[in-house]
Amino acid sequence: MGRWVRAAVVAAVLAGMIGLAGVVLGRIFAGALLVELMAGAGVGAVGLSLACRRLPNWVVAPLSAVLMAAYTVVALKIAAARAGNVEPLAEVVEDSVRNGIPRLLTAMIPVEATPDTVVVPVVAAWLAGLAAAEVGVRAGRVLLGLVPVTGLYAGALYVVGPNADTSGTPTLVFAGLAVVALAASARSADRGDGGPGKTRVPVRARAAAGLAAVLALIVAVGPWIGGRVGTTPVDPRQYVQPPQVDSLDESPLNRISGWALTPKEPLLKVSRASASPGKRLRLRLAVLPDYDGVTWRVGATYRNAGRVLPAQPRLPDTQLTEVHQSVIVNGLTGRLLPVVPTPTAVQGARVAFDAATGTMIRPEGLTPGLKYVVTSQLQTPDLNLLPTAESPSGEAVARYLAVGPDVPDAIQRLAEQLADGNGAAYDRAVTIEEFLAEHYRRVADAPSGHAYPNLSFFLFGPRGQGGQVGTSEQFAASFAVLARLTGLPSRVVVGFDAPAAGGTVTAGSALAWPEVLFDGLGWVAFDPMPKSRNPRPVEEDFTPRPTKPPSPPSEAPTPTETPSSSGPPAALAAPDDRGPSAVVVAGGASGSVLLVLVAAAGAIVLMRRSLRRRRLTAGSPDDRITGAWAEFRDALRLAGQPVPAHLAATEAAAYAHEPHLLRKAVPDAGDLPPLDELVAGINTVGFSPGSAGDAQASRAGEQAIAYAEALRSRRSWWRRLWWSVHPGPLRRRR
Repeated sequence: MGRWVRAAVVAAVLAGMIGLAGVVLGRIFAGALLVELMAGAGVGAVGLSLACRRLPNWVVAPLSAVLMAAYTVVALKIAAARAGNVEPLAEVVEDSVRNGIPRLLTAMIPVEATPDTVVVPVVAAWLAGLAAAEVGVRAGRVLLGLVPVTGLYAGALYVVGPNADTSGTPTLVFAGLAVVALAASARSADRGDGGPGKTRVPVRARAAAGLAAVLALIVAVGPWIGGRVGTTPVDPRQYVQPPQVDSLDESPLNRISGWALTPKEPLLKVSRASASPGKRLRLRLAVLPDYDGVTWRVGATYRNAGRVLPAQPRLPDTQLTEVHQSVIVNGLTGRLLPVVPTPTAVQGARVAFDAATGTMIRPEGLTPGLKYVVTSQLQTPDLNLLPTAESPSGEAVARYLAVGPDVPDAIQRLAEQLADGNGAAYDRAVTIEEFLAEHYRRVADAPSGHAYPNLSFFLFGPRGQGGQVGTSEQFAASFAVLARLTGLPSRVVVGFDAPAAGGTVTAGSALAWPEVLFDGLGWVAFDPMPKSRNPRPVEEDFTPRPTKPPSPPSEAPTPTETPSSSGPPAALAAPDDRGPSAVVVAGGASGSVLLVLVAAAGAIVLMRRSLRRRRLTAGSPDDRITGAWAEFRDALRLAGQPVPAHLAATEAAAYAHEPHLLRKAVPDAGDLPPLDELVAGINTVGFSPGSAGDAQASRAGEQAIAYAEALRSRRSWWRRLWWSVHPGPLRRRR
């Protein structure tokens, strides 16, 4: 009976430690559902092994796997019900298993406990409980049994990363539970069948040896751990690319002119807003803060989100209006979801959210008939404070002051003229607004485009040749560029002018408008659209040099899509009447440990692939060439021949083809692919930043991948396998 009690104590401790892992991971989740599901998985896995102590291992492992699958399905059903997911259970399970890891690592914090964000923690908790109970309870090796639950706890800390406060109290409780488990097992050994005199000395000797091992471990790793205490934890989310907008949505400002040509096309149907400050209500589709002289871009980082979205900080002296509205998609395409700013809750669609801009996308894309309900908090600043408000400056708003290179002289001189005599930020913004409204005309058939040549022709082109007319695209883009040139942080917003009473939103309701950032008031919208049908000619107030009409813009490329995947299983051995042997321990642990190792290897492979994709496809051509160079250097490190730091790019390429250096790791190294394009690209980045093109970046990436694959193919099979799962490149991201 004493053995059963001690086994029950150890089992309870293991289940409690798994629950603590759930508590730690639950700090980045909304609500307590994840903690409850992980605790249930721990109790189920450990309790099953405790109840089946008399059965052989080869029976318990398959039985536990079946129960794990059943429990996981139940957990996903509960999570789906809590999240309001009405899709068939089979589809929910399939989608969660396929996308569990990337969605967990790309979800917005606080993470909602949906099926795809809880499936990985629940399965991991069950596997850790199974491995720990088989080794610690059934085989009696408690110290080894603590390894799986400690790994689960460490994994929870890693996933949380820097996104929550420190876990001091849970960690102390976790360590205390480990001591309780070890104490229970020590009492069991001390009262063995051979009598006190025969066992007490060996037990004490083992205890002394264990203490010495612990002290040695403290001496060995203590300084390293101490040095890491003050550092910021690594965020695993940086290795996984969140949902992206496609080319159609990267710059929706280009779509304004197309919508203007088909003004009666129905795009949306909106319900009556629960509250509205006026008869019209603006729906925000996209915020475009980045401009390079050619295109205004979204530049947002969208994170998978649940039904409840993080609330935006309330600004002082603003009126807060809560707006509830349902939207039905009709002819609108792309991924961006139009909403009243700023959304705090959404139902009816799985979304990804960018907290910086308050905009949303549906990763699967919009489809006719899609209905979603949005709750928003609309902040209206006190406009009476604008005349005395200042605009911020410095690094914090550098993004909103940046303009592309080679600003046309005429635009620069116009900005200087409008700023002259207007020291206050609001005065400059109003002057720009009035200048555009008084001198230009709005027409539906104006050509699309907002690059510098397009804006120059819009601002200064002769009226008889099509100049000085445009859509809201040119008005908003011109205002934002002029504002930035006068020191005002600005951005462009694309959206729709919807009826507050509800109704159909047509393509003719689409518009773009500029916003300026003011201290204490946030982003304030301006309206530079013409107020008169007979605007004054620009030449009356400003005489630029003559300009030529710009060339027509090219069509935007079509969007693309992407997916992901995962997998597990294993078995165990049989017991002996006289107590557990090394064979029993190894058999009991091998299957579960193998599953954990396979899962870890799979996660590393996914992170490595995501890192390579980000290096070679994200950012400017300079960034992609730098990423290709990092892939090349990682390949040589994995081959055991890292590039010496003092070598230039050309010398490094020659070093990579020297047979006497690579012969040991790579026989027949003379046939390795060339690196001339990669070397030329990295030299261009180093000596002429910004002059590299997309084609050059693509060729550099292709050569880096070809070289790495050729280097890997010349290694033995087990070295090729280790190459694929080596975590080293994850520590050297760029």
